Amino acid sequence: MEKESKSKELLALLEVSRVLTESFDLEKNLTSAMRTLSELLEMQRGCVYLLDPVSGELTIVAAHGLSHDEIRKGKYRIGEGIVGRVIETGEPMFVPDIGDEPKFLNRTGSRPDKDGISFLCIPIELKSEMLGVISVDRIYSREHGGVDDDIRVLGIVSSLIAQFVGLWRIFREADTERKELRRQLKDRFSIPNLVGESQKFQSVLKMVTKVASTDATVLLLGESGTGKELIARTLHYQSPRAKGPFVAVNCAALPENLIEMELFGAEKGAFTGATERRIGRFERAKGGTIFLDEIGELPLSVQAKLLRVLQEKTFERLGSADPIKVDVRIIAATNRNLLDEVRTGKFREDLYWRLNVVSIRLPSLRERKEDIPHLVTYYLKRFNRKYKKNIRITDEAMKGLMEYSWPGNIRELANTLERMVIMAEDDLIRYHDIHWNSIYSKDTYASGMTSAEEKTLSCEVEAIERERIINALKENNFIQSRAARALGITPRQLGYRIKKYGIKMNTL
Repeated sequence: MEKESKSKELLALLEVSRVLTESFDLEKNLTSAMRTLSELLEMQRGCVYLLDPVSGELTIVAAHGLSHDEIRKGKYRIGEGIVGRVIETGEPMFVPDIGDEPKFLNRTGSRPDKDGISFLCIPIELKSEMLGVISVDRIYSREHGGVDDDIRVLGIVSSLIAQFVGLWRIFREADTERKELRRQLKDRFSIPNLVGESQKFQSVLKMVTKVASTDATVLLLGESGTGKELIARTLHYQSPRAKGPFVAVNCAALPENLIEMELFGAEKGAFTGATERRIGRFERAKGGTIFLDEIGELPLSVQAKLLRVLQEKTFERLGSADPIKVDVRIIAATNRNLLDEVRTGKFREDLYWRLNVVSIRLPSLRERKEDIPHLVTYYLKRFNRKYKKNIRITDEAMKGLMEYSWPGNIRELANTLERMVIMAEDDLIRYHDIHWNSIYSKDTYASGMTSAEEKTLSCEVEAIERERIINALKENNFIQSRAARALGITPRQLGYRIKKYGIKMNTL
């Protein structure tokens, strides 16, 4: 008999451990644990009370053998009744017959006939913190064993519950924080936060609004620095996939021999040095969005694999023939003319048409100069907050910014304003500060210098060319062949100009 009783106790503890690790559903898991004690150890009613540290009140969060109305009534303050005494003392209590115990309050009203019912109440404690109590009703007979066995078993169960409640608290805090961060991201990458009132930019926003709620593949076109990644993130966070990951990949920054592995992953042993399985970017983006920036830089071999992903929604890791189903939205971007790349055989025509379901062209900053004052106001506010300053800009300086051609687009404008905020000697940005920050334009020099100091046309052209080369090198990770391609010149011509202008790449 004793052996059979021990086996039941062990089985009950194993089942309680199992149900407590099924999920992070507090009520469901704790109710299942109480039901297990009833079914396997014949403990008639079971309740788990948790303490609210703010109100100091114990309430039933899960129970077996009680109605919803009875559960709602089960509330105690510290020191009140048996339940309140246990949380106050931190010691277990056993009431042989609740009909003879005046301190047993029966708040739930679940025991109209209290005679002959025993009551056990055990504290739930984690690292010296009282979390609550667990209580059960019991009707003892010879085959049930002694109360010491029950207290021992319930002590183990309370420890398991304490661990679960501790993990549940951590999960709840992390989940709350994650939801708040997601809300902030959705607010940040929302349509009203995209700055610009020009007709061309409003046309872009209208397309973004229409396509964001769909799962359509989007191709973003435009020069470097026009905000393609910002639009891609906005499309993601305003879509049904906002709860999933957003994975950005700069195809131009990845070496050709590694790009396939980075995108699709590799199995252990797929190549020399592959000591473990590597998960690719497409798998990381499961349920979300993958942003393929500079898509025109993909090698033809990888283009073929990407085409299969678009057509069949499957791919294989390197070193494996097992297809992996992919659930991901693809947004691609390029600053190159892909149709020209198709004509020269550098980009697959079938892939181009698969990517070009919805194409959105982002206008350059020189095409939307009326947006410059809005962007300047936005970035000044942002950098003032970042550097704890209160910098303003003069009308003359604003006019100078609007007359400049901005070859680096919004990225160049943002970098320029950040430099000016950092280096400003007082609270005002004046016209000459723009020249001081190396913003090159004919009008800037003409009105900011005396006739004796004016630059010749060739000097101005060289200054602009040098700036364009530096920007291209930075944007292409200092890979000269790619920077040359972006500039429309040969690597040899680029090397000559780097030497001519004394550009030191280790100092950029």
